Amino acid sequence: MAIIVDLDVQLAKRNLSVGEFATAVGITPANIAVLKNGRAKAVRFTTLDAICRTLDCQPGDVLRWVPDDEGTESIDEYND
Repeated sequence: MAIIVDLDVQLAKRNLSVGEFATAVGITPANIAVLKNGRAKAVRFTTLDAICRTLDCQPGDVLRWVPDDEGTESIDEYND
């Protein structure tokens, strides 16, 4: 299973820079990069809420699930 974070798509649609977005959400640009690059192991609901409020979107607009053979990495790679 792979969860893909499509923040870059949403930021591009809204012409938002990572810095502007990070400030609006209330987290660091480094943490935005962790989310965008698929290295996050978890997302707090409060952070997801802030992301959705800032982007005026639903969680499914920024997160999607793909089966292992379609994802970039499997969950086992995160557990090493």
